[in-house]
Amino acid sequence: MGSIDYMPQLQEKIVQKGTSYLKHFCSTALCCPSRANIWTGRMPHNTNVTDVTPPYGGFPKVVQAGWNDNYLPLWMQGAGYNTYYVGKLWNAHSVENYNDPYAKGFNGSDFLLDPYTYRYYDAMMTRNGGKPVSYRGQYSTDVISEKAHGFLDEALQEDRPWMLTVAPTAPHSNGSHDPSRNVDWFGRPEYAPRHANLFKDYIIPRDASFNNPIQGGVSWVAELPELNETLIKYNDEFQRSRLRALQAVDEMIGGLISRLEQAGVLDNTYVFFSTDNGYHIGQHRMKPGKNCGYDTDINVPLSVRGPGIPENQTLEVVTSHTDLAPTFLSIAGATKDGLDGKPLPWKLQEGSDTRSEHAAIEYWGRAIAEGIYGYYSNGHDDSETSFRNNTYKGLRLVGDDYSLYYSVWCTNEKEFYDTKRDPHQTVNMVANPAKHNDYQIAGRPLEQILPRLGALMMVLKSCNGDSCRQPWHQLHPGGKVTSLKDALNSSYDDFYAQQPKVAFSSCDLGYRISEEGPQHFNVYNGGSSGGSASFAAAHSEHTKKGAGKKRGMFELWW
Repeated sequence: MGSIDYMPQLQEKIVQKGTSYLKHFCSTALCCPSRANIWTGRMPHNTNVTDVTPPYGGFPKVVQAGWNDNYLPLWMQGAGYNTYYVGKLWNAHSVENYNDPYAKGFNGSDFLLDPYTYRYYDAMMTRNGGKPVSYRGQYSTDVISEKAHGFLDEALQEDRPWMLTVAPTAPHSNGSHDPSRNVDWFGRPEYAPRHANLFKDYIIPRDASFNNPIQGGVSWVAELPELNETLIKYNDEFQRSRLRALQAVDEMIGGLISRLEQAGVLDNTYVFFSTDNGYHIGQHRMKPGKNCGYDTDINVPLSVRGPGIPENQTLEVVTSHTDLAPTFLSIAGATKDGLDGKPLPWKLQEGSDTRSEHAAIEYWGRAIAEGIYGYYSNGHDDSETSFRNNTYKGLRLVGDDYSLYYSVWCTNEKEFYDTKRDPHQTVNMVANPAKHNDYQIAGRPLEQILPRLGALMMVLKSCNGDSCRQPWHQLHPGGKVTSLKDALNSSYDDFYAQQPKVAFSSCDLGYRISEEGPQHFNVYNGGSSGGSASFAAAHSEHTKKGAGKKRGMFELWW
């Protein structure tokens, strides 16, 4: 959506002073599962935190699965860091269960608590595990900013490296219902009065996807009605409200960076900026929301500045949130077994293994429409605001000559988009392959491309450790295949034709492996007819120990 283009402090003090990863993806487009992915370095199917509330997600599920005792803040403390956190940590972390148990791993914390997390003027927070305190009447992003400054000052007074995470909820939908202020549950995000007059002429880009159906669309997306003028005007104002809400975040960024500079530690501090998921609004006729595998929802910002990181650089290397925990540990000079990602490259080097072409995407559960015309405001589950058949596996693949998205839905329908030719994902080519007889990658037709993508997804859908990082190596242990282009060699046609297929038995609302079809794939043995050995996608983790001086780390999540 280009929201970060409207954040001048972010642009000046992080983007222009560091490296931006243009092909960075969240592994799942929903906040709590995405955060579990970030803080554990494991794919969502390995955390099994796949929703925002029990039984499939939320803080109780995090505790039940054991992650409150085994995640990044604790690992960073073990590496000698003081750790601090301000803002939203988990969904379903509430005024009722905030101390049952406490969220572990922080020297200092001030967490937003449900059911007030998304109430911009009615937040409740727990400081260092203490009794919840109300901040009614105060703008939550400003409250978080003040608390972040306090923890930063505390961190700077200690003679230890530190890690501070700041997680405002803006520009999330407003989580209040207050008719006296014309505020609706999951309606437009609220912004500070000082930003009320900004962006009055902004409209959502009217690109090829805007209010147009996907040709060959699948599942509920194929059934969406055209947005009328009332909905379009509402969506434009909704997005203006998002941009206005981000201005307080941008001011916070500027203030915190200035404080680091005043303390003389900015040049020795890594600063990360990202978000747990993206948003769509108006594309493919969709109302405001997330939960989808399209680039609007999964291709999220990531910008990093710090020691040794080139300034004003963009990298096209494919990275994902699964890589963040390994990156933080590498900076700290630490390692952790069992992670599914690998440290981010600060720059590309010829002949290195820093470049990867794939990002695995997955989702379980409903897609929810937000705003006054959405599910939460209507208060009931209807066909236009809550969509159950939204469980899917996705694969984002980017090489020198191709940029692709492939998915298999729980309805067993498939999608394939070439985002080089079709950047707004408007034509699902697999819906009518006969129309695309001229389409080729590396001289091979669509009918040969799709089986390769299906096999790669077979590896990634249940991957662990090495198989998440090097999925082609699982299919071709000899090491001759490291990319789609390699796999398209015609000598492998029979091998890929014989692969099991990704499939679902039902559209479950959570991760149940019994509903997700075959779990084994064939391994190439060099024969003319392909391999037949069965191989489970599970490997032990292997990472390189980070080197160098321990430094400060500062993260911003919105």
